[in-house]
Amino acid sequence: MIEIFKTIDGRLKQIKNPVEGSWISLISPTEEELARLKKIITIPDEIFISLSDIEEVPDAEKYRDFIFILVRTPQKNPKWSELEYSTVPLGIIISRKYLITICFYENDIIEKMKRSKIYTSKKIQTTLKLLLVSAKTYLNYLKNINKRIYSRQKNLEKHMKNEGLIKLLNIQKSLVYFSTSLKSNQILIEKLTKNKVFTKFHQDKELLEDVMEETKQAIQMTNVYWNILNEMTEAFGSIISNNVNMVMKLLTSITIILMLPTLVASIYGMNLPLPFQHSPHAFEIVMGMSIILSIVGVLIFWRKELF
Repeated sequence: MIEIFKTIDGRLKQIKNPVEGSWISLISPTEEELARLKKIITIPDEIFISLSDIEEVPDAEKYRDFIFILVRTPQKNPKWSELEYSTVPLGIIISRKYLITICFYENDIIEKMKRSKIYTSKKIQTTLKLLLVSAKTYLNYLKNINKRIYSRQKNLEKHMKNEGLIKLLNIQKSLVYFSTSLKSNQILIEKLTKNKVFTKFHQDKELLEDVMEETKQAIQMTNVYWNILNEMTEAFGSIISNNVNMVMKLLTSITIILMLPTLVASIYGMNLPLPFQHSPHAFEIVMGMSIILSIVGVLIFWRKELF
């Protein structure tokens, strides 16, 4: 999908054809849409290849006609997806006439930018606002992840099931994606701070500093939640192991108790002269002995806290 926007009278409006100072947005573009973009501005194929790679790392490069920035943005996945949150690469091209964003996947940040107050003619400022929106979205999603962790913890305390642990592991995967992407973004932002194009004006410099602070805060939050989740997973693993040991101990105790009447029955099943064999109450006596031995065994195990 290709969309073209321009700020007119202080409002972001969609237009049909690109004009100077407009923002061209491509989300999950088709071959026809990419061909249309190439007619507007000459873009090397290597840029499209890097953006189509879901694992591509952030970077910033200066080409002859434009500046290319690749940043990793947070993404909330559909309900059917294994991971609730992940990250996707977003390409930003700053040319003399246009600001172009390209993402080969669905992108939450672009949707948020459409609802933000931006001036498309101020391409550097709009780019920095996009980076700021991305960093703040990381923080919002991290808060949601923290709520998920707390909810999963409560569920596991009530019902210790594999499904609950798998959900915790999926949250842990999301945190790994966030941590890796945020650290790569931080390196990118530090690179931009050394570029005079992004620090020429005071307002742009302040925006860049805000992006850096938000990114650092997101990295810290990710580390905190990772440590909490890691310790929680280890704790639940220990609880499960302890529960297994308790069950095994109980089953072993029951087996030993059942062996006592089995032993008596085995002895009296021998074809040898035995006590009480001529007594009319032999069965009751043998059963009584078995019951008494079992009760004694239960009492001993109870006192030893083996039940």
